[in-house]
Amino acid sequence: MPYTVKKVAGFLLVNLVDGNLAVHFSFLFFHWQNSVAPFYSRMDAFAAIAAAPISHPFSAHRESRRRLLSRCLSLGFTILYVNPTSSVEMKEPEIIRYKTLDSGVKVEELVEGQGSETHEGDTVQVNYVCRRSNGYFVHSSVDQFSGESKPVILSLGGNEVIQGLKDVLVGMRVGGKRRALIPPRLGYVNEKLKPMPDEFGPRRSLLSHAKEPLIFEVQLLKVF
Repeated sequence: MPYTVKKVAGFLLVNLVDGNLAVHFSFLFFHWQNSVAPFYSRMDAFAAIAAAPISHPFSAHRESRRRLLSRCLSLGFTILYVNPTSSVEMKEPEIIRYKTLDSGVKVEELVEGQGSETHEGDTVQVNYVCRRSNGYFVHSSVDQFSGESKPVILSLGGNEVIQGLKDVLVGMRVGGKRRALIPPRLGYVNEKLKPMPDEFGPRRSLLSHAKEPLIFEVQLLKVF
């Protein structure tokens, strides 16, 4: 028989190198069928091997061929799965650039402002969105449906603003926008800290997540 087990294994091993498994596997499959039943058509030969009864005098021989063919098919498809073609391009993951402040707050610069720079002790006007660390919305000064904004005024002096947000705002310029991950110890450590919703429902929702890291997106509108 022109294709022995050793030749089949050697053929697969050699053709693992050049990456054209699909083409070579088809070539191997074609010759394998011809060697099994030269007087049958290709499809008839495959059917004859698969349907051979156990009581047939050549059934053991055909069974071994069928097992070998099954193993070749399994090997071929396994190789194709773990070694995809080079034509598929993998996209590089998006890298979010942020810096960690001395306080431990992680800050990402979304928009660099061009106006006046803030300093500790200034009074500022901002819009903000507060979310949980998993992205779920908590509260915002901008209505999520109408887009209407109600900017808040915060003092960067004293202790009326959560420390993490104060750290984010100091050094910003008007027109700038930042996103920050604020740890609980720099967040709402008491209920009097700002920014705080006026309505009972949003206030309760915000305070219920006070012991979690919170994400703030803040836009600096004005420095007084």
